[in-house]
Amino acid sequence: MSLRVKQLIVAVLSLFFLASLLIVAWIEGGKQRAGGKPRIVVTGVNEQCVSCHEDKTPVIVAQWKDSVHAQKAIGCYECHQAEEGEPDAFRHEGHIIATIVSPKDCARCHEKEVAEFTASHHARGAQFVGSLDNILGEIVEGPLAAQNGCWQCHGSPVRFLRDDAGNILKYEDGRLKFDPATWPNTGIGRINPDGSNGSCTACHSRHVFSKAMARQPEVCGKCHMGPDHPQIEIYYESKHGIAFKTRIDEMNLDSDSWVLGKDYTAAPTCATCHMSATRNQPVTHDVGARISWTLRPVVSKKLENWEQKREAMKDVCNHCHSPSFVNAFYDQFDASIELYNKKFAIPAQKIMDALRKKGKITPTPFDDEIEWTFFLLWHHEGRRARMGVSMQGPDYTQWHGFFELAHRFYFELIPQAKELAEGDEELMQLIADIENAPEHRWKKGGLDKKTIQQIQKFYQERYGK
Repeated sequence: MSLRVKQLIVAVLSLFFLASLLIVAWIEGGKQRAGGKPRIVVTGVNEQCVSCHEDKTPVIVAQWKDSVHAQKAIGCYECHQAEEGEPDAFRHEGHIIATIVSPKDCARCHEKEVAEFTASHHARGAQFVGSLDNILGEIVEGPLAAQNGCWQCHGSPVRFLRDDAGNILKYEDGRLKFDPATWPNTGIGRINPDGSNGSCTACHSRHVFSKAMARQPEVCGKCHMGPDHPQIEIYYESKHGIAFKTRIDEMNLDSDSWVLGKDYTAAPTCATCHMSATRNQPVTHDVGARISWTLRPVVSKKLENWEQKREAMKDVCNHCHSPSFVNAFYDQFDASIELYNKKFAIPAQKIMDALRKKGKITPTPFDDEIEWTFFLLWHHEGRRARMGVSMQGPDYTQWHGFFELAHRFYFELIPQAKELAEGDEELMQLIADIENAPEHRWKKGGLDKKTIQQIQKFYQERYGK
């Protein structure tokens, strides 16, 4: 090989090396300019959106720039675009857009996820309107309690303000005027103007739309908390929640795949058990796909295809626990739900049905004291007991659950029922039959003297007189 050829080869290789250095420098410079993330490229109509909203709503633009959407050149218009004639469409700065980005809009790119969500109980969250919960809010407490409370988690129909002719009112810049009783609202089952149900931002929080955020327990805890469904409190009481808090830095929440046992092993979150992928099943946006019991109503019941759903949940459990452990847990869980049903829920429901049939209470909800007692029994204490068992939260199972449930049943509901039934032999006999059942007989001297003495002796020996 001649000297000239060698020099030519060296020159070409040097050029390639220099070019690679320039490319790396350009990429790193772009990352630095974008806060350590890849350069954001704003194209087309989005340039107009960003240039204006960086001044008017700078946080929204900053959040979008921090999103995967921005890294993939998916901008404002791709999500907010609308067609002429759509119920919520309006012309803005020369383009037809809609304020609300609904699941129907998200389905343009996320068809599978939206289909799963639409089939889920979450998408039907707004169906609670008209239930006892909503009656409490809208009528007993007042409509604003429901609008700013219940509807913000469950969702509600989103409406516009209209004139006498039925035309939607608009601001001077062309934006449509929403009815403030229904907007803002990011309830999980929100009924959107385009007819779709749901709000993806309930979990993914606009405008970052973060996977990591949706995997955090706090996202679920925004709604799943409080006296009637304290899942977030129960979770943080459980060993699962303790492990998460202790090892959160090991959770790899930003991972693209986030497969249990592959991308993280530190702890499970709500998403781990109810939605996220395992080595044997894909991620799902149907939060009920792995739930075998419904713990919401007065009397719990197993759901349709509950065996299949339970196997799906067991698959998650088996990544951390042995099959014998998982099966024993479900034995405990099932037995506890049956205990609740048989001992408290079914007898209480029988009493309430009989009182209503006999005209001892009116058809109007909550105008009789015993209706409040019954509601608290199943809707608060009863749910806490059941949910505490389901998520391995012993304090919510016992002291916040069955203990308060038993007190409510024996010392409020039964005495109130007897007072209302006085003079009606049939009703009094129904209550007596319930009290004389083996599981309730303790209340009327059903514990024998020997058992009582054993209990007293145990406490005296351990704790003193």
